[in-house]
Amino acid sequence: MAFDDNSINPVDLHVGARVRMRRKFLGLSQTDLADAIGLTFQQVQKYERGSNRISASKLHDISKFLKAPVAYFFEGYAEGETPEGFSESDSERFVHDFLMTTEGIELAEVFPRVKSAKHRRKILDLVRTLSEDA
Repeated sequence: MAFDDNSINPVDLHVGARVRMRRKFLGLSQTDLADAIGLTFQQVQKYERGSNRISASKLHDISKFLKAPVAYFFEGYAEGETPEGFSESDSERFVHDFLMTTEGIELAEVFPRVKSAKHRRKILDLVRTLSEDA
């Protein structure tokens, strides 16, 4: 697959998003990660946006610091390759894309802490209403 020199490689974008998701899940800042792997936080920003490719050695360092196997950063990326008879639905892709955002990570983390089923239902109703207004 050929890429325009000015475009972001989809693999780099996916890996960067997974780095961001894991870092945020652990409650770490870009500076925390940068200090641990010997970079500036600006470089970590570029990695997470996919605008700079992460070398194998840096991905290994990131993997160790974030306590995730290297394969974790590639999970969910299949470049159009799906097992025969299986295709991810639009809603599955939407959920995956949402969970790759900062808001999605935070919502997925805090929503289960709402103990009241009544309150969870009201939150869902609010989100549905807001989405209809958009």
